[in-house]
Amino acid sequence: MLSFNLGPLAIPMDLALLYAAFFTAWLSGWLLGRKRGANPESALFSMLFIGALVGRTAFVIQYFEQYTDTIWQIIDIRDGGFLLVPSLIAAALVGLYKAWRQTSLRAPLATGVCLGVLVWGGSLAVLNALHSSQAIPDISVRDIDGQPISLQDLAGKPLVINLWATWCPPCRREMPVLAAAQEANPDIRFVFINQGEGLQVVEKFLAQQQLSLRNNLLDTGARVGRAVGSLSLPTTLFYSADGLLKNNHLGELSHASLKHALRHISTEHTQTHIEEQP
Repeated sequence: MLSFNLGPLAIPMDLALLYAAFFTAWLSGWLLGRKRGANPESALFSMLFIGALVGRTAFVIQYFEQYTDTIWQIIDIRDGGFLLVPSLIAAALVGLYKAWRQTSLRAPLATGVCLGVLVWGGSLAVLNALHSSQAIPDISVRDIDGQPISLQDLAGKPLVINLWATWCPPCRREMPVLAAAQEANPDIRFVFINQGEGLQVVEKFLAQQQLSLRNNLLDTGARVGRAVGSLSLPTTLFYSADGLLKNNHLGELSHASLKHALRHISTEHTQTHIEEQP
């Protein structure tokens, strides 16, 4: 499962797990701190906020070249661009500072953080293990000529599958980003699978947007989204050359977040190619 659906709202699973871990940290810290007259809520929110801010700043610095043409996207965190290690270091430093300044916070804050980390780390490890063993769905779709295409036949080189629809604003916004990446990465196969729409709708949209995309496929029954466990659009899946899921992204991709995600499959492909050389 790639997303947690709450009514019409779809939340990426890794983000949902982070919310659950933070709630665990807050609740356990509050229960213990209530007896000591020290509520760690403010410290926990400070750790979360500063950690996210530092993680975003580190991501922007690393991929600043991708933001130069659209500088405003630096503050558009919908692309999911955060670096984990700087975030964790910053959050830990904030927690240590808060505990040093207020001794009564030490026990409830430490207890809450430890339980939150256990919940988050354990559930994330299980989720990653499930995803890493997930293969390309054994589903056939059709190309724009009406010919059936088996998705599993697309393995053999790193693969990016983008699930989209013309009525989806984030899908439309990220299409030029994916089109540019398709041209810049000939060693990676990009596939665009429309969910639930017909050929005429798709062709009209591509013509209006003047998009030149290869590997356009039609999934009129939206079976691929259900098979991978994501009912939200856009969804982008990153598979290794052997057809195993290495990463996924729910929501709009920026040039920076797409480049970051491609490292999961392009680096592996390069290393495999080098090892196969005599």
